[in-house]
Amino acid sequence: MSSIQFPIIVEKDEFGFFAYCPKLQGCYTQGDSYEEALKNIQEAIELHVKDREFDKEEIKQTSFVSFSTFSLPA
Repeated sequence: MSSIQFPIIVEKDEFGFFAYCPKLQGCYTQGDSYEEALKNIQEAIELHVKDREFDKEEIKQTSFVSFSTFSLPA
């Protein structure tokens, strides 16, 4: 069985942590801690993938992911 890697983004805000998977539209969650957000996004991805498999939708492997930030002067 092969595995598929999913990029995730976790952001901190005033309410805790927000996590989402840009590869899977609508796949997002939150948590009170970074660790909770990671656990929750893993569960959200697993459920999202199971739903897509049930509907026989293809899930393509990401071949390249780059992350960077851009800052504007304050």
